[in-house]
Amino acid sequence: MRAARLSVLTLTAVAALTAVTGCTEKGSSGDSDRVIDVTATDSKCEISKKEFPAGHVELAIENKGSKVTEVYVLFPDDRIVTERENIGPGTKQKVTAEVKAGDYTIACKPGMKGDGIRQEVKATGGSVAKRDPRLDAAVAAYRKYAQEQADATLPLAKTFAAAVKAGDLEAAKKAYAPSRIGWERTEPVAESFGDIDPKVDVRADGLEGGQKWTGWHRLEKSLWQDKKITAEDKTLADQLITDLTDWQNRVGKADITPTSMANGAKELLDEVATGKVTGEEERYSHTDLVDFKANVEGAEKSYELLEPVAAENNAALVTELDKQFAALNTLLDKYRADKTSYDFTSYDKVGDGDRKQLSDGVNALAEPLSKLAAAVVTKSS
Repeated sequence: MRAARLSVLTLTAVAALTAVTGCTEKGSSGDSDRVIDVTATDSKCEISKKEFPAGHVELAIENKGSKVTEVYVLFPDDRIVTERENIGPGTKQKVTAEVKAGDYTIACKPGMKGDGIRQEVKATGGSVAKRDPRLDAAVAAYRKYAQEQADATLPLAKTFAAAVKAGDLEAAKKAYAPSRIGWERTEPVAESFGDIDPKVDVRADGLEGGQKWTGWHRLEKSLWQDKKITAEDKTLADQLITDLTDWQNRVGKADITPTSMANGAKELLDEVATGKVTGEEERYSHTDLVDFKANVEGAEKSYELLEPVAAENNAALVTELDKQFAALNTLLDKYRADKTSYDFTSYDKVGDGDRKQLSDGVNALAEPLSKLAAAVVTKSS
């Protein structure tokens, strides 16, 4: 769970590409009509064009402000078509997405707070490029995987909620981390229903103004920091199941594309880098490595489904991804005695040196993973 986000999120067609360190020239890709330059500052969100052909579109983003920013392409109802987070001052990023003809909004979000500075845009004519049938099969398989994860989460969450409602502190602690694995594996899809994620997975520092704190992390605080279960906690346990059931019922309706799968994999690595490695996500229970492993598994699932096409378009990238996934999984195995279990070392027992090693492993995978979206939509030269 990211600390701050728009109140409405959806996984529609996101694909983070590699960050660039040199100047971004207009029309830097082969088709300048499909490149939109976005210049973000602390007070402006400037775009190079307000109309562009439907299909594969690239945002070339530069943050000229003093604050970390995010850039979104939104549907009229604020669902997200594509997003790129954590764009530091003075840095540049590229994002690619599949968009259909219609009206959209580009929003820059300096400080990663609020609704952002917005520009209305339109995708005209054209259509999304015809895909390789293998990519359609990959999307279908990933949708099935996401549903399976949601279906498996509910019984585990109910066990957790039942322990909370029974006032059994130790049983609730034991059931907490397992109840989150399916969610963490498919978090980009879970976040596609923006009204659910802020209810079930928000941390205290991610609350919007006036938002009531509910969900897993609110209960985590009661169990580990407060060391007591209150009447309100029992009500919150029921609410958690209601919200997760809503998620389970809606997973099959998520809008998933090959590029959103690729970006979702990268997003999961970003989740690890910004929340799990730092220890911020599970700050009371210190079960961060369980979430860490689940995020990596979810990213690897997307990659495995897209790999046949990616290998054809960019064999070197696939070789590097295979290497880095294996290295990170091997590193995580150091923190559990049984490679088939999710009984990981408590993260407060992991020293700074080991955390740095984990961070380096995440970064080594995240960089090539950021190129996966391009590898499933374009041929390498």
